[in-house]
Amino acid sequence: MRRSFAGILAAVSAVALFGGLVHAVLVAAHVSEPAAATVHGLTVRRLWATAAAALSLAGVVVGGIALAPPASRLGAMAAVAAGLVAAINGGLNLAIANGGPGTGNGVVGGAAAFVLGVVALVLGGLALARCRRTVPEPEH
Repeated sequence: MRRSFAGILAAVSAVALFGGLVHAVLVAAHVSEPAAATVHGLTVRRLWATAAAALSLAGVVVGGIALAPPASRLGAMAAVAAGLVAAINGGLNLAIANGGPGTGNGVVGGAAAFVLGVVALVLGGLALARCRRTVPEPEH
C-alpha cells in the first residue's frame, strides 16, 4: 500500500513540476496570456508543436530505457538527438509565436516540447556518461 501511494505521489509531483516548468517557459517567452478569441481545430503551428512534443516524449522514453542496467549507447545517442531537435523546434515555435494559448500558434505544445526536449537531453547525456564509464579498457 505504501509503495503504490509513493508511486502515485511521485507521478502527481512529476506532473505538477512539468506543468510549472511549461508555465515558466511560457512566461519567459512572454506568451502566457490567453487569447481573447480562441482558435479551434488543428493549425499548422499546432501540428508542428505537437510533432515536436511527441518527438521529445519519445526521446524521454528512449533516454529512460537507455539508463537501464544494460546501458545502450545507441539509445543514449537517439535520446540526445531527439531531445536536441525537439528543444530547438519547441523554442523556435515559441520565438515566432505572436500570442498566447488559444491563438492557434501551438505555444503550449512548443513549451512542452522545449521542457521535455531538455529532459531527453539530460537523460541521454547521463546514459552516454554511464556507457563511457562501463566500457572495459582493452588489455595489452
